[in-house]
Amino acid sequence: MRTPKVIGISGWSGAGKTTLIERLLPLLRARGLRVSLIKHTHHAFDLDQPGKDSWRFREAGAAEVLLAGERRWALMHELREAPEPSLAELLAHLAPCDLVLVEGFKSAGLDKIEVHRPALGKPLLHPQMPGVLALASDEPLSGGLPWLDLNAPEQIAAWLLAHAGFA
Repeated sequence: MRTPKVIGISGWSGAGKTTLIERLLPLLRARGLRVSLIKHTHHAFDLDQPGKDSWRFREAGAAEVLLAGERRWALMHELREAPEPSLAELLAHLAPCDLVLVEGFKSAGLDKIEVHRPALGKPLLHPQMPGVLALASDEPLSGGLPWLDLNAPEQIAAWLLAHAGFA
């Protein structure tokens, strides 16, 4: 298996990042890809409670879910007083796969899709957030980047596959 392509899904809380990833996973798996996920959280967390993000991603088909936060990361690894690991350190813990979707890690230098809902009243992040290559929104957006319809996960999956070199 080749080195996986890593794509970030970033945006404000409540924009729909988790729902988008949950809708993309079955589409990507249907293309025969082994997809893993790293989700960054700023909160202490517990895993695999029905309805929580880690459970939802697994149920949607992620080969592995690695959830990262300020006190621990999982495949459960207690950090105790050690500093939070970098994205590169977390990627090294994943089993071989074709594609890694990363939710969070806004400042990481990786290719990203920004998820944005104008109704939230928040500004676009991409002018200050490095690596944003496309905007996924429930309304058409201008700004010099490709617009992906947040309500058309098949379109977003096709863009992702093409960008990652799988199309």
